[in-house]
Amino acid sequence: MSRLDAGLSRRHLIGVGAGAAAAGLVAGAGGAYAAGLGHDDAIASAAVAAGSDQVVPFRGAHQAGIITPAQDRMHFVALDVVTKDPRELRELLMAWTGAAERMVAGAEAAPGGVIGGGPHKAPADTGEAFDLDASNLTITIGYGPALFDGRFGLAGRKPSPLRELPGFVGDDLDPARSGGDLCIQACANDPQVAVHAVRNLVRLGFGTVSVRWSQLGFGRTSATTRTQTTPRNLFGFKDGTANIRAEDTEALDRHVWVQPADVTGSAAWLAGGSYLVARRIRMHVEVWDRSTLQEQQDVIGRDKGEGAPLGQQSELDPVDFDAKGADGRPAIPMDAHVRLAHESRLGGIRILRRGYNFTDGSDGLGHLDAGLFFVAFMRDPHEQFVPMQRALAARDALSEYIEHTGSGLFACPPGLDDGDDWGRQLFG
Repeated sequence: MSRLDAGLSRRHLIGVGAGAAAAGLVAGAGGAYAAGLGHDDAIASAAVAAGSDQVVPFRGAHQAGIITPAQDRMHFVALDVVTKDPRELRELLMAWTGAAERMVAGAEAAPGGVIGGGPHKAPADTGEAFDLDASNLTITIGYGPALFDGRFGLAGRKPSPLRELPGFVGDDLDPARSGGDLCIQACANDPQVAVHAVRNLVRLGFGTVSVRWSQLGFGRTSATTRTQTTPRNLFGFKDGTANIRAEDTEALDRHVWVQPADVTGSAAWLAGGSYLVARRIRMHVEVWDRSTLQEQQDVIGRDKGEGAPLGQQSELDPVDFDAKGADGRPAIPMDAHVRLAHESRLGGIRILRRGYNFTDGSDGLGHLDAGLFFVAFMRDPHEQFVPMQRALAARDALSEYIEHTGSGLFACPPGLDDGDDWGRQLFG
């Protein structure tokens, strides 16, 4: 029986408590949305009715959407702030908090948002997810380096690692697909739920922010918990076998979460957060598809079927870089992706990967514009991602088949306590 058949659709849930919720609205976007689930009994009841198996908690020590079991779909958007008024930005972040918390619970972006405002007002929710469940939606927010350039009085709150990434060998970055003052990552098991979340937050920001670039993703290319199987990328290989998992709390503290000692003074707001690196990686699938199986396996350093390191039998077998093939040469070639990306070759560097496949039509030359939207979280991008990418850009055999066409770096704050919001968290 579906949630709609069971009477648990968004329409039903919000209808039950719309009157009580509407009574709490105050003037201004921030006031209208900032109450959130923790302060709205009607919506809290709706979240319970929706079923915990579909609802990811919005509040906690860390933002959801980082170590949350990776969902199947993603909509990522980077935005520029167009207002010059810090108050407007702060009020928008307050408004986003309330709307995000409602949507994560399977509710409309605002009480009665689809039809409750009557026929003579623009609906406060766009409506395309009206009858859909929460679908394990997570909404993760991040702040780019340029947000702290002095426009909004935030320069003194900028963490030192939040500075632009350097260029790498082979980059072909499109400025229209790079950078941004803010980012929103919405992940869900239903693509319409993820798109709805981003669309409604962008709608709330009209006049305060504008979309700089966005990316849709499908088919997760990483596992973030031990219960998830390793997925495959568009080259057909298992991707992210050695990824950090949510259960690896020691590794998370060492490699993913910003520690209090990392950020002092006015930048202490980021403790418990993480840095997000996004890279749009175009895969030249037509060239890859004409390569022999052995060449593909040598480039990656794993077999295509099982995903085992070359020279081993199973996916999770330890990588043996000393193993020799029948010809006496290394079983894993010296320029194989697995060899160059392995932590033992990078001084122990690890990151938490959370990427997705994408296809964006054709490039106008008869080739698919497809690839990997690489998303990774880490404690310090310049101590982790930068040396890793430099090593790969210099020698990785995979570079023949890919190119980096977009890039972004964002600081993702920690989770929210009850009663807190993103505006107050950032501005202090």
